[in-house]
Amino acid sequence: MVALIVGISIVIGGVSVFALRNSLLEQLDSQLQSSIGRASGQVMGTGPIGSLNRLDPDDVLDAGRILNGPGQAPGTLALVVIGNSVTAGYLTEDGNISTLSGPQLTALLDLKVNGETHIIHLGDGLGDYKLIGTNQNGVTFVVGLPLEPVNSTVTRLAWVAALVALIGAAGVALIATAFMRSAMRPLERVSAAASRVSELELERGVVEGFEGVPTDGIEPESEVGHVVTAFNTMLDNVGTALIAREASEKKVRRFVADASHELRTPLASIRGYSELIRRMGGESNPDVVRSLSRIESESIRMTGLVEDLLLLARLDEGRELVQGEVDLSQIVVDSFSDALVSKPDYVWEIDVPDESVLVTGDSARLHQVVVNLVANASAHTPAGTRVEVSLSVVDDGSQPVAQVVVADNGPGIDAETLPHLFERFVRGDESRARTTGNTGLGLAIVQAIVEAHHGTVEVESVPGDTRFIVQLPALPPRPLLPPPAPDGPASAD
Repeated sequence: MVALIVGISIVIGGVSVFALRNSLLEQLDSQLQSSIGRASGQVMGTGPIGSLNRLDPDDVLDAGRILNGPGQAPGTLALVVIGNSVTAGYLTEDGNISTLSGPQLTALLDLKVNGETHIIHLGDGLGDYKLIGTNQNGVTFVVGLPLEPVNSTVTRLAWVAALVALIGAAGVALIATAFMRSAMRPLERVSAAASRVSELELERGVVEGFEGVPTDGIEPESEVGHVVTAFNTMLDNVGTALIAREASEKKVRRFVADASHELRTPLASIRGYSELIRRMGGESNPDVVRSLSRIESESIRMTGLVEDLLLLARLDEGRELVQGEVDLSQIVVDSFSDALVSKPDYVWEIDVPDESVLVTGDSARLHQVVVNLVANASAHTPAGTRVEVSLSVVDDGSQPVAQVVVADNGPGIDAETLPHLFERFVRGDESRARTTGNTGLGLAIVQAIVEAHHGTVEVESVPGDTRFIVQLPALPPRPLLPPPAPDGPASAD
């Protein structure tokens, strides 16, 4: 709106200034024609000086005679050329005649005398002049009027127009700002409500603080009213959908937790009875022994799956964590040692700092994270692969971070699987063979445990270099105890 007002003011001001200048120039042309007419009358003998044919030798026509004629306004300029005689001057405000300088006289003599008006700049305090000249009876004379009154009037009008436009634009800006703020104030409520919703952990089913926009003082039929109504309707629908989804997910998690809990007892019984039967004489029949071994191994595998499901369900509910100070260095070393023994056909490397790296959390669960990552590295790479387990402390200036990296030089992870690797029941190896396949819960458990410890887990993989990076908030290292003071020399009796 301000830009529109300024644009309109510029157009109106420009047109007004242009029209006024043309009008003043027309008036000046009229005055100039009157001046040249009076001068012509003097030359032709109709003026008080008389005809050139009747002039006395001592009464010669000159510029002063023209300027002293009747009706000549202050600032009028005249030039008279008779043969080799040149006279010129201009009429001052007090009625005196002032002579012209050499450059000014030269500029007038160079003027084309053809009965048409010309504008030249004379300088030295005279400025721009509009001139007209003619040649009659061998006398060349030029009459001019100053443009300064026209220019000053036009300049004053331009300044007045600019000032009025500026004041008008400022007034419109203030009024428009006040009006728009008043009219758009409800949109601030919409923005505040949207900001509140954006800060909610909707992926976790958090719907507290899902209030709509207050409608008091808002005209329902206005454009803003329609926006507020549509926004509140959208929030209601989204909130209802989130509540329904959260309720459904809670039922599913409760079912998985209850089913997993209930399945542990019969699985333990199946495993125990199969082992008991095998020890009580099943060795006499190889088929029976093989069948019982399969029952026992499958019950062990199902027990592990049930335990994983139960753990995930409890982690989803925010349980199953025992907080305490944990030495992450010891966990990494223990996990590495176990892998070194169980997978001797791999090249194992370890890199841990000399000082203990401490974090706050559940020691058993953090041990499970490192074990799962190390087992994952060996399960999906061929024998002879180099697997490196490293631990370090990264200090970014705000809080030290303990970083565990499990890297291998295996074939890498498929690019399509990589974005979904930490989802449940997603397997990097789609094989269902018992030796290479898996349930797809190991990395999901890793992510759930790490996030429950307020950490992050990421994966970077290209052929020949796959890295799982776990970051956890670290505690300050324990201060080193000073060495015991040596015993002093025994005192002599």
